[in-house]
Amino acid sequence: MEELIAKRYIKALKSGLDLDSLKNLATIFSTLSESFKDSKFISIIESPNVNSKDKLDILLASVKVANSENLNNFIKLLVENKRINIIPAIAEELKKDIAKSTSTYEGVIYSDSSIDTKLIEELSTGLGKKFNASITLASVKNDFNGIKVDVEDLGIEINFSKDRIDNQIIEHIIKAI
Repeated sequence: MEELIAKRYIKALKSGLDLDSLKNLATIFSTLSESFKDSKFISIIESPNVNSKDKLDILLASVKVANSENLNNFIKLLVENKRINIIPAIAEELKKDIAKSTSTYEGVIYSDSSIDTKLIEELSTGLGKKFNASITLASVKNDFNGIKVDVEDLGIEINFSKDRIDNQIIEHIIKAI
């Protein structure tokens, strides 16, 4: 639900902005969204005992370095409409919007073993050619028995499970007999 609301706000926010300005806004909102991981910040923002003006002052002080009247007005609009809690969703949707407009995506490779950087680069290049985009992959070591490539913003998920391959080989042998 928050994503849908954030998209509507972003549509209004990005009208008349070039790509560089949009990237700057994305950086600002990403920084703001990091504040929402702090329990003290959340308790202040969600507290009914703190009035809207104080919340507005806190948020405006945090974006003061941007020196943007449009951003200040946008923050005021969020506070007036009691939509402060969608700032992390706005940050995420801005990131996705920029990725879509520049065709630059980030993904993750999950595996139970470490993966060579050359293989990561080859996978990035191959997927990039396949989807006509620039894809950057990072490796995450976990307990997945195989390799799983996930580029969420493009909706790509590819996995090769050792267990599944073993089961398919066994099924094939049984059918052959």
